[in-house]
Amino acid sequence: MDQRTDSERRQDAKPGERKPAIVPPRRQQAWADWLTRRRRAVLIVTALVIAVTAAIVVWWINTSGYEYTDDAFIDARTVSISSQIGGAIVDVPVTDNQMVEAGAVLVRIDDRDYQAQLDQAKANVANIDAQIAAQKARIEQAEKQAVESQANLTFAQQQEERYTSLVQKGAVTQEQAQQYVSGLRQAQANYSAAQANAVATGKQLPVLQAQKEQAAAQLELAEANQSRTTVTAPEAGRVTRLTAAKGNYAAVGQTMMMFVPRNVWITANFKETQLRAVRPGDPVDIEIDAFPKKKFKGHVDSIQAGSGTAFSLLPAENATGNYVKIVQRVPVKIVFDRPPDVLLGPGMSVVPTVRTK
Repeated sequence: MDQRTDSERRQDAKPGERKPAIVPPRRQQAWADWLTRRRRAVLIVTALVIAVTAAIVVWWINTSGYEYTDDAFIDARTVSISSQIGGAIVDVPVTDNQMVEAGAVLVRIDDRDYQAQLDQAKANVANIDAQIAAQKARIEQAEKQAVESQANLTFAQQQEERYTSLVQKGAVTQEQAQQYVSGLRQAQANYSAAQANAVATGKQLPVLQAQKEQAAAQLELAEANQSRTTVTAPEAGRVTRLTAAKGNYAAVGQTMMMFVPRNVWITANFKETQLRAVRPGDPVDIEIDAFPKKKFKGHVDSIQAGSGTAFSLLPAENATGNYVKIVQRVPVKIVFDRPPDVLLGPGMSVVPTVRTK
């Protein structure tokens, strides 16, 4: 190892020759460590840039396939329960917001008057049936009388012909032959009367048949009115806005309660510019404001053929005045994949997110 000092090494150098810089070992090691740290920092920064870029690309790909709106609400076809007949309310076996199954009794109306009408209609039908049976018996009897009269007429014709021939031969007197001529005329009159009676008797049967049909219609109406004294639930659902009370009078068409079926869906009013890629069948993530910790799954059922304003009570008239273009909202029907396990009613706020294909 060279033990000379720096001044001695400079003296040994030839004139005009540039002496190399002497770097101490500590400085060399520090320089190497600095380069290592720099390379490592460059690698880390490069990796971070690549990761952030990849995350941004993934985020953009995922978020670009979603459409959501907060202009969405739970919807259902609510039913106005009213009476089809008039009468006093004798029982209301349900209460406010009660869940009932299809066919459950909601209101009972006094049925005594309608039961009496039903009994009278049944009696009218039975009476006409008896008249028809009696008329058929009379028709049968009249037909038999007509056949008997025809047989008597045939016999009288034969007798008249025989005695007329005997008169010509002189075997009997003219007076005897005249008796059989009178008998023939009587038989002809009897036969004509029997035929007329049979025809007249037969014509009364269609009249009775028509009366029976009328009585049967009255019976059907009486049965319908009697059945309407019991008002039942059209399907499974919940009773709301109950106004019927025992002792009140139920008028025809008067609303006694509102009924919300169990089957509900979502009406989401998307902007028309959001519907470019939305199609029926697209999956939907559903958030309901009343249940923020729950997530629901559904799918797009259908898209309305027209904006909401086109079907409003007073649609916009764009052909008059100054026109200002406004992005329209189009109702989209979204249904749940499974019936919700929570209480939902029309008007509740929802935020659906559609995953477009």
